[in-house]
Amino acid sequence: MTVTSCSPSLASLAALVAGGGVAVLSGAGLSTESGIPDYRGPTGRARRAEPMTYQRFVGSAQARRRYWARSHVGWRQIGQARPNAGHRAVAELERRGLLAGIVTQNVDGLHQAAGARRVIELHGGLDRVVCLSCRERTSRLRLDQRLRAANSAWRADGRINPDGDAVLTDEQVEGFQVVDCAACGGLLKPDVVFFGENVPRARVDECFALVAGARALLVLGSSLAVRSGLRFVARAAELGIPIAIVNQGPTRGDAEAVLTLDAPLGATLTALTARIPVS
Repeated sequence: MTVTSCSPSLASLAALVAGGGVAVLSGAGLSTESGIPDYRGPTGRARRAEPMTYQRFVGSAQARRRYWARSHVGWRQIGQARPNAGHRAVAELERRGLLAGIVTQNVDGLHQAAGARRVIELHGGLDRVVCLSCRERTSRLRLDQRLRAANSAWRADGRINPDGDAVLTDEQVEGFQVVDCAACGGLLKPDVVFFGENVPRARVDECFALVAGARALLVLGSSLAVRSGLRFVARAAELGIPIAIVNQGPTRGDAEAVLTLDAPLGATLTALTARIPVS
């Protein structure tokens, strides 16, 4: 579906957003136009990808080797990704004072790169690494430099997954050297929430508070297939806060929404900002 500046659906969305106080909940679909694949695509069918669990990561040296080899390759694409028109439009809405804040399920940092300031990274960020022993946080760029030095002769390429890793064979993973914390020698983990790991309670509470204090909730590029994001839509519905959803394909929150647009995110959000007068 193509949404034009004169679309009735877009007009309704613009009227909702123009009132201000909008909380944004964004998902992987917002970043596909930046070259980062999403989890389900327009059909809503899950792509085949085997996520790393926290339990496997901490319990197996081979699992950590596999993860870091795949992530080392995938980081090249994630680290080079740039904000697209959708990210820039969201940042512009925030600049105009129309947003209460942004909760993103994404770990790519593209909202911030586009200029958005009040962003809660629900699942953390791939641009940081945390030591599981001393809890020191360091930049992913620093780790990338250390991994390149430790694997100067290692070469591999593979299809990129939404979580920022690449699909590699066992043969490609073999020989990859993992590095540990430079400060204490502990295990390093990306500063993101793995499957089997809980989002910190304080972060969840911050997201709930943002939604509860908003005048409206705008969901962008998320199928809401998992409880992690759907719970905020459920809370908004409980509080009688109007919900609008822009996504390619159906979502689990459609029944709660006062407005849904099945359309490309970049073009739709660009048209949305153009339709709202600058005050």
